[in-house]
This record gives sequence, structure tokens and C-alpha cells, in this order.
Amino acid sequence: MRKEASFKNRDRFIQMGATISTLRKIQGMSQEKLAEKANVSRSLISTIEAPNVAHSFSMDSFFNIADALGVEPYELLKAANFDDIINKS
Repeated sequence: MRKEASFKNRDRFIQMGATISTLRKIQGMSQEKLAEKANVSRSLISTIEAPNVAHSFSMDSFFNIADALGVEPYELLKAANFDDIINKS
């Protein structure tokens, strides 16, 4: 079931997907590997990372993805300070 994000949060979900995608690639991880480490489906990772697509997902998945990427959840939310996250990896 596809969960469309509300218009109000559309840009936030798009930025979150870009952040997750970039961190995953910096770490040399495939979508399959991230999905495995986060205990979510590869199709969910693909949907979250899809450019210009706002897809909401559960907090449980959000926390699992952050853990799998080795970052604190708040760091994923701080996409405005993205350089700090990149330099940590």
C-alpha cells in the first residue's frame, strides 16, 4: 500500500529520501544491503529514495534505517546541516 505524504510534508520526505540515498551511497551500500540491515524491504528503500517522490513511512522503519546507516535519527532530520553528516561517515 502506497502512503502519499501530505502536501505540507512533501518536501521533507523528498529531502529525507535524498539524504538516505546519499548516505547509503557514501557508505558503498546497495539498496538491498541497507534493506537487509534495516529489516525493511528493498522496495521500501527504493520508494523512499525515488527522486521527487514523497512517500511516508513508519517511525519504526525510520529508526531502523538510521541505525543501519550508523547515524542518529535526528541527523537524518537535520538535512539542512547535511555536511556534518557526510563528514562523519
